[in-house]
Amino acid sequence: MSTQLLADFPELSHLSRDDLQELLVDPVYFQALFHSLNQVKALYQAQAELGNANDTIAKNNLTLQDSLYQLRSETQEAFNEAKDLEAKWKEVEKEQREVYQRFTPQFLLMRLRHATTAQDDLSEARATEFVQASSVEPNVASANSKDIDDFVREFKELRKVYHKRVMWGDRWAAGQVTWRDE
Repeated sequence: MSTQLLADFPELSHLSRDDLQELLVDPVYFQALFHSLNQVKALYQAQAELGNANDTIAKNNLTLQDSLYQLRSETQEAFNEAKDLEAKWKEVEKEQREVYQRFTPQFLLMRLRHATTAQDDLSEARATEFVQASSVEPNVASANSKDIDDFVREFKELRKVYHKRVMWGDRWAAGQVTWRDE
């Protein structure tokens, strides 16, 4: 008998050569001897313990199943809500960019230039209106100094606003105006 075989399976050391040959030809005898080996018994014991452990884990998983389904549902709802909020956030950002666009230095300079031109047009229109009213009724216009004083006061105020806007535009063009992003 091989010493390696006996070293690996000491349980076979009591068997004769004839028994070992019978073991090779008779499957029932082989199975009976095989299942009586300590290593096989230990293997089957470990397999049974793993099966029991798996059974316990499966039962535990089944007890958690409903709460896991509930949690999955809540997670899906939270995910959907997050996606909706993300879409809304993009819309709000777009609106914010559009609002901020009206406050960029370039846009404000454009508005200042338009307002300056509009103020000049307004004051010139008021002066033209006064001159035309005076030319139609020259005696009435010169006789009423209150109207002249009112026109001068109004025209002076209109031109003051115009010149302030021109000064701001000139300062801006000279690089003397800075914008802080606060």
